[in-house]
Amino acid sequence: MVNFAGISVAPDDVIYYLKKNLKLREAYRQILVCRAVYEAAQECGVSVSSDEIQADADRTRREHHLEKASDTLNWLNTQLMTAEDWEAGIRDRILADKLATTLFSKEVERFFIQHQLEFDRVLLYQIVVPYAQLAQELFYQIDEKEISFYEAAHLYDVQEKRRHQCGYEGWHYRWSLVPELSAAAFSGTLSQVVRPIQTDQGHHLLLVEEHIPAQLTDEIRQQIIQRLFAEWLNGELRQLMLE
Repeated sequence: MVNFAGISVAPDDVIYYLKKNLKLREAYRQILVCRAVYEAAQECGVSVSSDEIQADADRTRREHHLEKASDTLNWLNTQLMTAEDWEAGIRDRILADKLATTLFSKEVERFFIQHQLEFDRVLLYQIVVPYAQLAQELFYQIDEKEISFYEAAHLYDVQEKRRHQCGYEGWHYRWSLVPELSAAAFSGTLSQVVRPIQTDQGHHLLLVEEHIPAQLTDEIRQQIIQRLFAEWLNGELRQLMLE
């Protein structure tokens, strides 16, 4: 029995909530993920030290401004956790990261070479509007310099955040864009507006300010390790479900 805000909540209530909100399957999946990680870590001799757990806990305390031990305990109470629960969660995260590195760090270069184009990047701005006619009108107005791309984004984009940022989307990898947008973004001329493209989200006008060819940075290295690890986990889960 868990006490939350002075009200007792039984484990059966939690399970019923997960079921009726279609979240129980995902909870089961995460339990199986933990099991797969534990078993593989044992086989590979991967473990987590108390110093590693302490360092991660200290980082979280700094992020949440938990300067005193009492602050930490109060924060844990609001999360319905004990200190032991917290440390167990930290151990699980670190163990998964260390296992991923152990299993796949030697495969990164090969994967990168095989999928190098996917890691090209563009600095992207875009405008998304709901109607084809409006997209065409904006394209011609921008082309004729009757309005700037950034002003048009600020006035017409369907998304509030993008309107405030005048169309700014930031850096995108080739793989992170839907195929229609990816093809246009990586084949267009820098700082030249791409003709309207239709997707399920609406009608897009794109502007690419910069293009950086793929480089195997530390960030990309970690992305590849996590991608290979996720694929491995999916295979392990399928195997567990057959047992």
